[in-house]
Amino acid sequence: MMKKLNFTLFKKSAAILGIATLIFMGSCKDDDHPEQEVTTISAIVSTNKDFSLLKSALIQADLVDVLAGNGPFTVFAPNNAAFVAAGLDSETKIKALPVADLKKILLYHVLSQKTVSSSLPNAANTAVKTQAEADVFITKNNNGVFVNGAAVTQADVMASNGVIHVINTVLMPPTGNIVQVAQANSNFTFLVAAVLRASQGSTNVAQVLSGTGPLTVFAPTNDAFIKAGFATVAAIQAADPAVLTSILTYHVISGRVLSSDLTEAAQPATVNGGKVMISLSGGAKVKGNKNATAATISPANLLTTNGVIHVIDQVLLP
Repeated sequence: MMKKLNFTLFKKSAAILGIATLIFMGSCKDDDHPEQEVTTISAIVSTNKDFSLLKSALIQADLVDVLAGNGPFTVFAPNNAAFVAAGLDSETKIKALPVADLKKILLYHVLSQKTVSSSLPNAANTAVKTQAEADVFITKNNNGVFVNGAAVTQADVMASNGVIHVINTVLMPPTGNIVQVAQANSNFTFLVAAVLRASQGSTNVAQVLSGTGPLTVFAPTNDAFIKAGFATVAAIQAADPAVLTSILTYHVISGRVLSSDLTEAAQPATVNGGKVMISLSGGAKVKGNKNATAATISPANLLTTNGVIHVIDQVLLP
């Protein structure tokens, strides 16, 4: 009887040991290959060292909880290099911005939908509304994906509440039309004077550049006008409006042409009927018909409500 009892206990113990072994082996297999945790957009930004300035900006604008919410969101996330290029190279400088302005800038990088790169059309300047209630313009071509001309350097960083696309530029929402943006920029004092003087002639250039557009303007700086022989604003104000109109309209292209849309050796038509020559080797440049050398485009892609401005260092001569 005792032998039979011991044998029964042995069989039960062996069965229990076998089950325990299977459970243990299964748990070890799970531990060896843990599933990658997908976390929120805010958490990804907070733990990525290359987003430390973006993290500071989100905290300052009180948007951390927003991007930790359900979403879905698409965030075009400027890396630290983008913030440095925008002059926001420290937490102190970020905190110096008015919170309302900073919040609008950041929301201009956020879409209220999840948009992965594969779902984007192969097209130029697809307009998409942001949470700042202003459009960004997305281009997808053989060179990659661009938003307002800024390159997406890493696409499709997946989050539990959306997706992040890393970009190399801080996007600035447009603050006015072409004339208004030029008037607010001290580098365009001569250009604004030229537009106003030209508008005293038969063509109201200011009205054209303030219209619905969209238009693209290659905008010469003050130094560019000085090099072209207009030594002072007074010299521009004394110039023949017809001459200034001919020059200014040679700097304008119909449509919104961002830097990502420019191609080597392209010759886009200007609104005065002429053509300019684009070159991309060694950086984007544009050359007028009678210019000895090409003008450098820098910076590019100053977005306006009715188009885009590209800053150039020469006056283009038709």
